[in-house]
Amino acid sequence: MSASSRSSRNSSRARSGASSRKPLAIGAGVVAAALLLGFASYTATRPDAGASPSRNAAADADTSAGPQTGVYPELEKLARRDAGDPLARGRADAPVVLIEYADFKCGYCGKFARDTEPELVKKYVEKGTLRIEWRNFPIFGEESEAAARAAWAAGQQGRFWEFHEAAYAEGAKEKGFGSGRLRELAETAGVADLDRFEKDRDGDAAEQAVRKDRDEAYGLGATSTPSFLVNGRPLAGAQPTGTFAEVIEAAVKQAAAK
Repeated sequence: MSASSRSSRNSSRARSGASSRKPLAIGAGVVAAALLLGFASYTATRPDAGASPSRNAAADADTSAGPQTGVYPELEKLARRDAGDPLARGRADAPVVLIEYADFKCGYCGKFARDTEPELVKKYVEKGTLRIEWRNFPIFGEESEAAARAAWAAGQQGRFWEFHEAAYAEGAKEKGFGSGRLRELAETAGVADLDRFEKDRDGDAAEQAVRKDRDEAYGLGATSTPSFLVNGRPLAGAQPTGTFAEVIEAAVKQAAAK
């Protein structure tokens, strides 16, 4: 496929994604949570926000209160728990599922990926307490869309998390996510068949998978990245590790109570 054809196709996909922001069929009790997630996500991570991620209403709201505070069962059901999902890590039956809606061009997402996620993996995922499920939420234009589809394609060869690490490495997003650069990242990630990677990246299945994730995020009211759900509790922005730990520990208690 020529570069011009890819550009045209990417533009079409971007327009399609922008026009398909359909709300999820969620209960009325979730509306307040969805609005809070959307507002807090925007104020914490909007493109013109300051260099340091600020704490916000969604993150600060009762994270140390009772384990059921701020939890919405309808949102908890969004965890897919598919044991074969290449865009997830951790046991499918882990008591806590953290869903992350993120964009590879998002600086705050990169901060979470480099500074916080490794600690959560070591402390909770490796011990079977936590499962992390990734959702592609490209909102920064054509390169965001292309990177999302490339990450999905890497996952088809079992190298999503390696691609994720390469794409979020310090300084990686500044190099852009053009076609050649995405192939370089796939090679760095250890994707074995690069020709298949490019075919998958440009295929309909990748487009549909990314659209599904993005529509889910928009349906929740998320307007910026990163946005999270932890067993049905909204959390927005690249918060300190301690904030995530509080929310996860509360979710563990709730799961045990069940």
